[in-house]
Amino acid sequence: MLKLKLPTDPKWVKNVVEKNIAEILTDHAWCEQKAASNAISIVVKYPEFTDLVQEMIKLSQEELSHFQMVHEKIVQRGWVLGKERKDDYVGRLYEFMKKGGSRQESLIDRLLFAAMIEARSCERFKVLSENINEDELAAFYYELMVSEATHYTMFIGFARKYGQGIDVDQRWEEWLAYEAKIILNYGVKESIHG
Repeated sequence: MLKLKLPTDPKWVKNVVEKNIAEILTDHAWCEQKAASNAISIVVKYPEFTDLVQEMIKLSQEELSHFQMVHEKIVQRGWVLGKERKDDYVGRLYEFMKKGGSRQESLIDRLLFAAMIEARSCERFKVLSENINEDELAAFYYELMVSEATHYTMFIGFARKYGQGIDVDQRWEEWLAYEAKIILNYGVKESIHG
């Protein structure tokens, strides 16, 4: 369904995640906050698309609830939320977004950018749910995987809806190819995407 070209090596869970759970949870919390902020920013930039605005409002609320859920996992373990960190993976994806062009082209690329982040997050959560040696976190990440999959399909759906005259499927293939090149550099750091 996700069509990602390069899957995450399950060894990432044993070699990186399980040795750095506090760091992973902090990074994950901030990823959820950024996803909420992205949804709000789409509302600000494209208020004329009522159905998109309504879904982005719901999404921002859901992402903030995920932020709260991750924060609760941190607190339950006796830890505190670490400082926000830069997400290099998302920064590299952002570089691929078309600059200039029409308002419609910008919207479509913004939606595909969001879809790509959701797709990789979904895939990472699946790998976590299947490989982490902790039942509670496995169930938690399975639940979030399902949620991320619905976000991915929503963003793709809106890109297709508002992409009249744009070959959205071709552009999505370009995003997939680009992501496959950059993801080679990730999966070794204490972060969801890194």
